[in-house]
This record gives sequence, C-alpha cells and structure tokens, in this order.
Amino acid sequence: MSISAINIGIPEADRKSIAEGLSRLLADSYTLYLQTHNFHWNVTGPQFRELHLMFEEHYTELAVAVDDIAERIRTLGEVAPGTYKAYAALSSIREVDGVPDAKEMVALLTSGHEQVVRTCREVLKVAQGADDESTASLVSDRMSIHEKTAWMLRSLG
Repeated sequence: MSISAINIGIPEADRKSIAEGLSRLLADSYTLYLQTHNFHWNVTGPQFRELHLMFEEHYTELAVAVDDIAERIRTLGEVAPGTYKAYAALSSIREVDGVPDAKEMVALLTSGHEQVVRTCREVLKVAQGADDESTASLVSDRMSIHEKTAWMLRSLG
C-alpha cells in the first residue's frame, strides 16, 4: 500500500461527494467572511460601534472556520478551492455592489448566515449517509454557529 493512499473507512466516491459539498460550504463561508469584513470596514450610522465590533467578531470566527473546512477537504484527499474565481462559481452567496446602509448590511449578513445553514444541511445529509462522523460534527457545529448568528442579527432590527 502506498503511503499516500487514503484508507479512513470512507469509500472514494463518498469522500469526493462530501468534499464537493464542503467546497460549496467553504465558498459560502469565505464569501460571507469577505462580505462581513467589508461591512466592518464600511459601516456608518448610529449603530456604528456596535456593528463594527460585532462584524469583527463574526469575520474573526469565519476566518477560523474557512481553515477548518479547507483542512477537512484535504483530509478527505481532495483539493480545497482557494481562489475568488472558484468561490464565485461555487458560492450561493452573491457579492453586493457598493456600500449598503447599516440596516441593509445586517439584512444581507442575516441572509448570508441563513444560506450557510442551508448549505450545511445539504452537506450534513451526505456526510451522515457515508457514516463520516468527522465531517458531520464539523458541519453540525458550523450550522449551530450560523443559526445563532442569524438570530442575533435578526434581533437588531
């Protein structure tokens, strides 16, 4: 057996399918990270300080998340996407033009977190079907964080 062969109890076809879902999750997460960072830099208005600090907490958490997701893809033996072009093709979250006002930023980020939750649910089904507890655990944890973040953002308005 080659030292580079992967034998972790998940068939190759399942590993590829899970990695494809994780690649979409990575793209959604990175796009949301970039959008959140953009809004952190550019938010204005009466809630500036609160939103500026909240967005910083969110993008900091997302920075760790994208690394965890990418490393799981690599653990499954697949290449993690890592370009804006790949993320644009894979992500369900679309970039915004210009700088929206603070209220619209909150609405866009809420929608983005909810989209990540929906993507998580899709990947979770595939991982559970392949008995991939490691991916299921990662995705379940991500889903919980995004559900809570969306709730907190919805609570602002």
